Amino acid sequence: MRTRSLLRGVALAGAALAVGTWASSDRGRALDDQVFRVLNRQRGPDADALFRGVTELGSIWASAGGAAVLALAGRRRAAAVGLGAAGLAWLAGQGLKKVFRRARPYETDPGGTRLLIGPPRASSWPSSHPAVLLAFVTVAARELGAGPIGRVGVGALAGVVGASRTYVGVHYPADVIGGLLVGGGVAAVFDGRR
Repeated sequence: MRTRSLLRGVALAGAALAVGTWASSDRGRALDDQVFRVLNRQRGPDADALFRGVTELGSIWASAGGAAVLALAGRRRAAAVGLGAAGLAWLAGQGLKKVFRRARPYETDPGGTRLLIGPPRASSWPSSHPAVLLAFVTVAARELGAGPIGRVGVGALAGVVGASRTYVGVHYPADVIGGLLVGGGVAAVFDGRR
């Protein structure tokens, strides 16, 4: 494993833990709640439909579907490595949820949160959807030989999915940031496997 990739992965994981710790403080919770209120605001039926439509692209099942498509297209290594990264990001997210046990926005303020999808079961921090998607698309794109523009595009997609998690009312912004850092850390570690 390349030392540089491992160090980048550790640094991103450390940054994720710092975000989680900060979001657990009184000051962090207050700021996170303020930003959540802005991002969770009604922006019309088109925005509701868009964010509801993209939010599940970050599920582990969407990554499994993406891996199946890649495998059927003859890109088995990209499928396997991408799904491996997505699986590791999902496991890391689920483990961290058990450590931080942060309540979801609709639990802390049921009357003031616009909940546009069914309520997830696990706790809030970190958001696994952007973690899983970022890990999958980053590693798969690298295996497929995507150029810089393609890699930025798939990273932006993970960011949109992350924003959707706040818009639909199931995550605070710090949850999404933590998830993106976890996914980026996993992708960095997988980069070192080459």
